[in-house]
Amino acid sequence: MSYMDGFYESVGKIGVVPVVVLDRVEDALPVADVLVRGGLPSAEVTFRTACAADAIREMSERCPELMVGAGTVLTLEQARRAVDAGARYIVSPGYNMEVVDWCLENEVPVLPAGVTPTEVTALVNRGLEVTKFFPAAQYGGLGTIKALASVFVGHRFMPTGGVSAANLREYLECPAILACGGTWMVKPDLIRAGEFERMYELTREAAQTVREVRG
Repeated sequence: MSYMDGFYESVGKIGVVPVVVLDRVEDALPVADVLVRGGLPSAEVTFRTACAADAIREMSERCPELMVGAGTVLTLEQARRAVDAGARYIVSPGYNMEVVDWCLENEVPVLPAGVTPTEVTALVNRGLEVTKFFPAAQYGGLGTIKALASVFVGHRFMPTGGVSAANLREYLECPAILACGGTWMVKPDLIRAGEFERMYELTREAAQTVREVRG
């Protein structure tokens, strides 16, 4: 699946995928600008809010240098709406095999989550080489990921949930981790308050950590 290989390579280079929760479409472009300028040119826009599809459309049409995807995708209908809006990848907090299969059939990169050996086995058997690990802190974080990686040789993970500026370096140093997902540089309260300069600083710091660990 060459389109998946290209996606994995792009995500691995960025190192941190910002998870963006938007209440208003008008915040989409300022956030996109912050992420591109700060050195993390990707956004996983969550389908937890009513304006998610519109925000994805705004970002994908007006900020092409941003790799915009949809997060918290639980249903096939959401996956279709996200891709129609311009999402370049789909991320889920768990997995619905109907969504996974639709994405693979339509060559849409997909990052479903699995935290148990059984869940990871199911996803590996669909040909996926990377899975999201969520919520990372509650499911044992790096220790659990290393234990899974020892069995699922070559498989990699994207931990999200409890990843922060404080532990980012430790996560990125683990070879089983493709990238980390996180909200700390684009917290909803920062977006609502319009604190774009603060978001830029946090984004730049995270990008610097990626460069220091991965070169």
